Amino acid sequence: MTEIVHNVTRVQERIAEAALRVGRDPAEVTLVAVAKTFPAEAVVAAYQAGVRHFGENRVEEGMTKIPAVHAAISGPRPTWHMVGHVQSRKAKAVVAHFDYVHSVDRLKIARRLSRFAQEAGRTLPVLLECNVSGEETKFGFDLQDWEHDEPRREAFFAAVEEILALPALSVQGLMTMAPFVTDPETVRPVFASLRGLLDALRSRFPTHKWRHLSMGMTDDFEVAVEEGATMVRIGRALFGARQG
Repeated sequence: MTEIVHNVTRVQERIAEAALRVGRDPAEVTLVAVAKTFPAEAVVAAYQAGVRHFGENRVEEGMTKIPAVHAAISGPRPTWHMVGHVQSRKAKAVVAHFDYVHSVDRLKIARRLSRFAQEAGRTLPVLLECNVSGEETKFGFDLQDWEHDEPRREAFFAAVEEILALPALSVQGLMTMAPFVTDPETVRPVFASLRGLLDALRSRFPTHKWRHLSMGMTDDFEVAVEEGATMVRIGRALFGARQG
């Protein structure tokens, strides 16, 4: 577990260096440690190294891990982020166990999360997942070439207008997953496109506070930070190769 402590320090340094390269305050970037397949002990080690935000891809894994982590720590409760695809039948469990959802990728799931959050008497912060790369294996609102495709852009804006009107949801920004590549520079346009989309939403819905861009993972988070990420979702660089 001492390796995790070292990894946390190094990743935080790399985030800070990337932010400073483009004149940003490193404090603007939240590190979300994605603990998929790793045990509660690994999460506790990262927590003890100062990490306070953790992500899970699967609801069931989070349902068992979250209480185990809370039982093992004595400090403030960490914030838990659902970063994986949310199936409709699992929306209620997501609301019950997670503090934040990065992966609202369709109007139907927004409505279900809204309903269950309202029933639970809470407001759920969410991000809208956008597929700006056009990669078929990725979830998200289909926004490939949104800059030049007005019907696609307007369809998204119409969905956003409906989601913003839902009770018990707080839409705070956008999320994307870039294609997996060996050279992170090749996905810089993906991150720049998401940033541009957030700016477009600010223009279309000026009274709404658009705060966050969740983008960047182990192989490309520094480029994402340079392009405006406010949340980076890091797993392997912190915990090592996936288990299981």
